[in-house]
Amino acid sequence: MINNIPQAVAILQRGGVIAYPTEAVFGLGCDPMNEEAVKRLLRLKHRSVDKGLILIASSWEQVTAYAKPLTEAQWRRVSATWPGAVTWVFPATTMAPKWITGTHDSIALRVTAHPVANQLCRAFGRALVSTSANVEGEKPACSIEEVETIFSGQLDGIVEGEVGGLLRPTQMCDAVTGEVLRS
Repeated sequence: MINNIPQAVAILQRGGVIAYPTEAVFGLGCDPMNEEAVKRLLRLKHRSVDKGLILIASSWEQVTAYAKPLTEAQWRRVSATWPGAVTWVFPATTMAPKWITGTHDSIALRVTAHPVANQLCRAFGRALVSTSANVEGEKPACSIEEVETIFSGQLDGIVEGEVGGLLRPTQMCDAVTGEVLRS
């Protein structure tokens, strides 16, 4: 159990995989630039790298290098929801690692408003991988106890905190078209 953010940041910097509370469920996270950490996270979830992963951040500046520019109107639509519980899918730049984008030419990004997740990204100084804390196809963990049951000592730490009030995963929308991809 991790009861402070600096301890969680130290684990991330060493290439560790942690669980932490998000808007709806506990998420699994690691440094998105550390390919081995991402591959380990995917193995824990039994998830294919082809699917791609979401990155969360405490600010747009932490993820701007991964997304191609939008028009002013598109950016207004996105920025009106951030920080918040909307994940936007952007056309990806070449800076976005293939182990994050999977087989897509896009990248899913969210500037989170969840206090613990936001503080974690701010202290880490960059974006984090954010995927639900579950084995692919199973129910996501909504508590520390559920994370411990699912992953039984396989994680490098679990950040204390409560999940937000969402009853299902964050909405996902296309940043270019505004189309809702997941409601």
